[in-house]
Amino acid sequence: MCAQKLNDKDIMNLLIETAISNGATAADCVLSRSRGVSLTRRLGKDENIERYEDFDTGLRVFVDNKIASVSTNENSENAIKDVAKRAVEMAKIAPQDEFSFIADKEMLHEFPLNNKAIIDSYDEVEPSIDIIRDRASEVEDAALGVKGITNSDGADASWGEGETLLMTSNGFFGNSKKSNHSVSVVVIAEKDGKMERDYDYSSKVFGEDLTNSKKIGLEAAKKTLARIGAKKPVTGKYPVVFDPRVSRSMASHFASAINGSSIARKTSFLKDMLNQQIANKSISLVDDPFLKRGLASRLFDGEGLGSSKNLLINEGVLQQWLLDLSSAKQLNMSPTGNAKRGISGPPAPGISNLILMPGEVTPEKLISNVSEGFYVTDMIGSSVSMVTGDYSRGASGFWIKNGEFSDPITEATIAGNLKEMFMTLQPANDIDYSHSINCPTLLIEGMTIAGN
Repeated sequence: MCAQKLNDKDIMNLLIETAISNGATAADCVLSRSRGVSLTRRLGKDENIERYEDFDTGLRVFVDNKIASVSTNENSENAIKDVAKRAVEMAKIAPQDEFSFIADKEMLHEFPLNNKAIIDSYDEVEPSIDIIRDRASEVEDAALGVKGITNSDGADASWGEGETLLMTSNGFFGNSKKSNHSVSVVVIAEKDGKMERDYDYSSKVFGEDLTNSKKIGLEAAKKTLARIGAKKPVTGKYPVVFDPRVSRSMASHFASAINGSSIARKTSFLKDMLNQQIANKSISLVDDPFLKRGLASRLFDGEGLGSSKNLLINEGVLQQWLLDLSSAKQLNMSPTGNAKRGISGPPAPGISNLILMPGEVTPEKLISNVSEGFYVTDMIGSSVSMVTGDYSRGASGFWIKNGEFSDPITEATIAGNLKEMFMTLQPANDIDYSHSINCPTLLIEGMTIAGN
């Protein structure tokens, strides 16, 4: 007689119950299922088609203050029990960790799920392979149809969905289902033996929200052609304007600098700056897990705490850290519901939809006030220290002269210190909520630019 197949909740229950019955004092389990398809098309022909379907389960067990984590893709009863028993044996010989724990029932009650929030994180419409191919074809054909575009580095279209379930021995159970559609293209232009490339893309929870493929292709072509004739800038100190597709990195630097784990370890240059001015008064930073159709929207965090919208920076003043249970305990503070967790390993503080709030002026107005400076559209490499704030990155884009774009720029290096850069940041009003990190055009008053 065949053994009955275990469903996902049964697997998680069995892992936790087996761990507890074998000596664990607490346990939590995360299970993930995902599937999808991606297609790469180049010069009118399919280059690669991939389908995937993944299943993984992670178990974390506590024996008092000793912890072990294991992961498996097994789903038979015997294999699951063996995994749980092995995890408990590993925990018994692990070093003490006085700060890691799972949320007790009182804390789960204190941080309930906001069941009234409508985040729309899952699109039930699964596109056929023909639709995915059409998206890739349309975006590449539009770009190649532009005069001056000489080659394609490929167009990609993909769709995927995933479901993550979290269960703890203290009674929490939640599931989160997400979907993603994306399309992108990279094209090349050549003049006088020198090639330039650029790209454009769209990524959305719902396929119906994707930017029109033709528009993406035309924009990629436009950006590529604008690079022709690029040269190095003249070395000096100038204002720098970050295009939205690179300004998001600045928001991520804020998040890294206020991550509770770094603060607890005292490895962030902002470690002593809570409730103090760390940025220009025009800067406010929000972590919003309830953004409708947001790529990182969620109702609960990686430890089962109900999510909440957090104002991290208000008019330049640092309001709070990003905290999970462990970092909150180390800092003697309350958690913020910002734990993120993979299949294996412990939770850590992280973000949901991070938003650097827009200002009041248009990007055109921001640029028009720059007599001479650098508009950055791409960055490569990274030498950014969260310990000291020292910042140095390779960059390309356009020179600004008398408030207007002039020559395309390549092989530049921009440098400064994040502490000083944050204090001069000025946001424009052109924010687009299409990413997990959302940021408008940003102006930094003075950075060192190295070129010729």
